[in-house]
This record gives sequence, structure tokens and C-alpha cells, in this order.
Amino acid sequence: MPRTGRLTTAAALLAAISALATACTGRTADSATDDPKAQVTLSFWHGWSAPGEVKAIEDGIARFEKAHPNITVEVTGNMTDDKIKQALRAGGAKAPDVVSSFTTDSVGTFCNSRAFADLNPFLQKSGIDKAKVFPKTLLEYTQFKGNQCTLPLLNDAYGLVYNKTAFAAAGITEPPKTWSRFVEVAQKLTRADASGDSYEQVGLMPTFHGYETTPMRLAAQWSPTYFDADGRSNLSRDPAFAKMLTAQKDMVAALGGYEKLERFRSTFGDEWSAEHPFHTGKVAMQIDGEWRAPMAEEAGVGFEIGTAPLPVPDDQAADYGKGYLSGTVVGIASGSRKQNAAWELVKYMTTDTEAVVAFANAIHNVPSTLAALESPDLQVTPQLRTFLDIARHPKSNTTPARADGGTYQLTFQNFAYAVEKGAVADIAAGLAKVDQQIDTDIAKAE
Repeated sequence: MPRTGRLTTAAALLAAISALATACTGRTADSATDDPKAQVTLSFWHGWSAPGEVKAIEDGIARFEKAHPNITVEVTGNMTDDKIKQALRAGGAKAPDVVSSFTTDSVGTFCNSRAFADLNPFLQKSGIDKAKVFPKTLLEYTQFKGNQCTLPLLNDAYGLVYNKTAFAAAGITEPPKTWSRFVEVAQKLTRADASGDSYEQVGLMPTFHGYETTPMRLAAQWSPTYFDADGRSNLSRDPAFAKMLTAQKDMVAALGGYEKLERFRSTFGDEWSAEHPFHTGKVAMQIDGEWRAPMAEEAGVGFEIGTAPLPVPDDQAADYGKGYLSGTVVGIASGSRKQNAAWELVKYMTTDTEAVVAFANAIHNVPSTLAALESPDLQVTPQLRTFLDIARHPKSNTTPARADGGTYQLTFQNFAYAVEKGAVADIAAGLAKVDQQIDTDIAKAE
């Protein structure tokens, strides 16, 4: 399950992570000399903290240790990328051997700085054809310039979670498939409160501060190309970005305007609590991941929940079903002296179908291997099936890895904030400046 604030973390860590380059040995499977069959203790750090998530990790580690009795794994949870970065930079016996991170946006910096070992030689030594194990999009966000420094550990697909009871009451028989219909449905589901100055319910909270409603999630529906063949930022030259920003700004206006919506959003509860506005009925449709429906059911909502892909632009109706993909990644610290043993753990967690399925079932995420997606042991609810289909869709896409990690996404996001507020008179000219800033930041990071 992803965590909010991921982009902010990525930007804050950019300079510090790049400093790891001088501290990392960059050893690979060819230079790793430890005996994976010897008695050894590995240190594994991850970011999960919720009791159910932590238990799922511990159960998976117990199964691994049973299959590898010579390897003991010491697990440390609730580790932020900042703590991981500091430990990797310091090195030594207290540094982790294996690391799991929610920050897929930092894969480019982890690979570029050689903080994590390239896993390609380990895959080859094990006879694993990664293209036959992992979906194409997941491989794209776990490597950088051919350096497969991380592998996917579960997958997140983003779609639409909606209140079927509210739909029925409004006479809406199916979720919207095109953007124009999306706006119509959102307006129909929006009700003013008694004062008329706020809302009793909004059909959708469309502003970019609304949890998972980010520019990157929405841009995916336009199938954007972030960089051209020469690696230059492409936001001003690909019409997808201006079209998405315009469509989102128009939806904000159609639902009452930025200021009114933001005042209402300030009344929302925490994204990970039972007071989430979808749970409480303050919003009828939510842009979210596969975990939202089961979380809402666990919160005891009093309505029926539906899921669907996000709508697509009207001129791309044939591509309905696609969406934005992301996920958790796992890698081996370059400074680890136990890389062969560490690879046994990483290989088990990421490529063993039983392990991947069990973890996905436990924390309500989409599996990250092709075999696990088709496993009969995968617990597939009607709500989850939507996200499995999004994960399989050939035109689902993600944000590419770059040397500056998620900084280029922050630059785009900050511009999107200005657009939705009405502070940008010329979107095309603004995107040209965004391109310049992105290219400058990436050049500094490389």
C-alpha cells in the first residue's frame, strides 16, 4: 500500500541520496563472495507499520526461514527513506542488507547513486527471465538506464471507487467511462448543504490536494510521454498534459470552484482512518487504489461499494480500462557483505508465486508477477478484479525513473496546483518553463 507524501520525501532526499555514490561499493552478483548456504543473519528494513501489514511481512519471513534454515532475518519496520538513506550512507554492521521502499519515485536516484546493487547479474545467475516474470510497466519503474537496482514487491493500480447506493439514488446505472460523462456524474452527485455555502456531498473531490488525486494519476488517462527520445522533458510538446490540466480545471469550476472545494476538503479526515470522506459519505466517487474498497468495508460503511477504471478522454474511449500503476520496491544494499544470501530473500519475496500471492491477499494489494496475477489462490473480490484488469491493461502506464527521482514530478505537480487555482494564464507557456526546470534538475542530478 502506498503512503502519501511520497513525492515530498523524494525531493527532500535527492541531494542526500546522490551523496551515497561515494559510499557504495557497487558490488554485483559477480563480485559477491558470501556463501548463501552458510549460517547468516540478514537485516531487512521496510516501511509498513499497520498491525495487519507488519504481520503479513512477519508471516512471509517465517515461511522464508523455514525454506532456508541457514538464514535468519532480522526485520525492522516503519523505516522511512530518510532513515534508510542515513544507514546506507554510514554503512557498517548496522546498515540493512535488504531494503523495501514505498518511494518508487526515487528508484532513479537509488540506481544512479549505486546505493542498491544491480540485480541483473543475480537474475541471470538464477536463470530468471525478468520479462517473463514481471509485467512490463513494473519493470520500467524498478530500473534506470538498464540498472535493475530494485524489483517489484506488490503492485498498486489506480481507478475509481464509488458509492453504488448514491449512484442508484441519483438514477445513475453505471460508472462513467469518458471524461465528459465523469463531469456530468460528479455534478449530479453533488449536493449543497443547508447554507448553500458548502456541501453535504460532492460527487468527487477533484483538487490535486485530495489524497490520491494527483496530476500523475490523471495524466495517465491521456497516455502521456514525459520525456522524448533524447531524454528531454516533453510536457509542453505532448498535448496530453495541457489537455489533462484543462479538463481538471474545468471540473473544479463545474463543481463549485477551487476555493469552495478546498474549504470543504479541510473538513475531511485522515486518508488512512475510518474518517476518510468516502467512508463517511462526504464524497461519492474517489480516485484511489485497490486497498480503498476493503478499507471502507472494514470501516463499516452503510452503502454498497463499486469499483471501475478511471474515465478516459472522450477521444480515447477505446482505451477505457487503463490506469496509473505504481508499487513497492525491494533492493539489496550495495555495501552489504551478504549479497548472495540477501538475493535469496529478495528472490523469494519477489518471484515466488506462493509468497507474492499470500502477501497480496494479506494487505489487499495487486500481485506483482504475471504468475501471481493468474494464481487460483489469489483472493479476488469483484472490487479487486477491477484493479487486476487495470494492472493487465496494455495501455496502463507509470511515471518513468529519472536521476532526480521524483523531483521532476514535484515540479509538474506544483505547476498543476497553480493551474487549478487559476493562477496560470497560459498553460502552454507555463509547461515550457516546467520543461526547462525539469531538464536543469536532471542535469544536476546526473
